[in-house]
Amino acid sequence: MARPPLFQRATVTRIIKENADVRTFVLDPHEGPLPYQAGQFCTFRVRVDGNDLFRSYSMSSAPEADDEFTTTVKRVPGGKVSNWLNDHLAEGDEIEMTRPAGKFCLRETDVPLLGFSGGSGITPILSLTKSALRATDRSVRLLCADRDRASVIFDAVLSELVERYPTRLEVIRHLDAERGLLDPAAVRAFVGADGHADTYICGPEPFMAMAEAALPGPGLIYSERFGTPAPIAAPSTVQTPPDADAPAGTVTIILGRKKVSVPRTEGETLLESARRGGLTPPFSCESGNCATCIAKLTAGSATMRINDALTDDEVTEGYVLTCQAVPDTAETIVDYE
Repeated sequence: MARPPLFQRATVTRIIKENADVRTFVLDPHEGPLPYQAGQFCTFRVRVDGNDLFRSYSMSSAPEADDEFTTTVKRVPGGKVSNWLNDHLAEGDEIEMTRPAGKFCLRETDVPLLGFSGGSGITPILSLTKSALRATDRSVRLLCADRDRASVIFDAVLSELVERYPTRLEVIRHLDAERGLLDPAAVRAFVGADGHADTYICGPEPFMAMAEAALPGPGLIYSERFGTPAPIAAPSTVQTPPDADAPAGTVTIILGRKKVSVPRTEGETLLESARRGGLTPPFSCESGNCATCIAKLTAGSATMRINDALTDDEVTEGYVLTCQAVPDTAETIVDYE
């Protein structure tokens, strides 16, 4: 059975200006409402300066609480996709996107939910909060760190939720400009007696690493990382002598009308092999989350280090995340279809 197309089109029906650098896009998928869970994301494909670029953005809506399907994007310095979306995408435009994916989701439990967000990391945390408040009886406490007052995202939305659920939702704002960067002591003080809670963390990497290390436990910790795409190295023209201990074999990559074969290298993913062969296949998160790099094995086998995007049926049919798949066989062929 053929896999459904990875990308589909959606119309931007409304744009909400959250602050000077953040926009929320209300999307109407052409194929009808998309099933999703709070905390998930979609990967978007946009064409900038003649190149297809891929980036993953979380949903800010929750299926239990919202009729609209929304994603929120923050402009970042040098961010080609985030800047293009904020500057050029208008109401009525169409955009290409994948189905929702990711495992930064709620589990069935009665323990409290703690959320730590840094900047635009509040996006999936808001989605989870709305879902927990609407569909469960759990208490929710959020610690939201932002650079300054002008950088705050979803202030009005969260204030309305606090008014609606005054005994179940608490939101603490931490502004770096007024109090300095959030530190481990502040994290532990916020947790207090809720060390057994499920904790969700999203934000810049230093913020996340600090919060993870500071949490006292024993509750479960969920962190959302999209990763940073690795630079694409130009194919080497230097001939190096073969390594006697290196595994023999060949990896063949088919991308559009191009077909390239490279010697198999121990521990190298199919995506890395494709780059080494001079190809530029699609990818985004390089963390096994988004499925942008999906391809189909037509010969040989490969093991994925992480798979947070493909179903068991898709794996059985031979689909792999090339950013995570390492060949197990001497001869491997993968087709990006």
